[in-house]
Amino acid sequence: MKLYLIGMPGAGKTTLGRSLAQSYGVPFVDLDAEIVEREQRSISELFAQEGEEYFRQREADALRAVVARYPALVLATGGGTPCFHHNLEVLLETGLTLYLAVPVPELVRRLQHAASVRPLLAAPDAAALEVRLRETLAARQRFYDRAPLRCTAPTCSPEAVRRLVARYSTTA
Repeated sequence: MKLYLIGMPGAGKTTLGRSLAQSYGVPFVDLDAEIVEREQRSISELFAQEGEEYFRQREADALRAVVARYPALVLATGGGTPCFHHNLEVLLETGLTLYLAVPVPELVRRLQHAASVRPLLAAPDAAALEVRLRETLAARQRFYDRAPLRCTAPTCSPEAVRRLVARYSTTA
């Protein structure tokens, strides 16, 4: 089984992904961590030194390499991963994609402390961060909505996801 987690930054993809991978007995991969390892630079450094297009191409390359390397895994994608370079099609064609839907006010609460290290979320205060998140979500929603599974916070626990996946697997 390949399970791909998509959603906004702060949705909990990495935290939930680790737990799910453990419960399924498969490897967990964080795509951003994979990119950092391959590039030997942080995401912030990549954006600052090379720009977003360079990052998005490295992200697409890393995604395809990870998908090819693992016969089974839980993958936490970056928030923008499904929106560039036909990455969503790769996800939809090679595994089961789950959208972690988290309301913007909750994302603001989770991300306030980390906005300075996330290049696309840089904002001077919570109000500006909320505006940035709403704009980003509006641009990405059409991609996220194509995932066959959706789990909405705060009820998106590992147990809830396992039930969703099990129900989907028996009907697909």
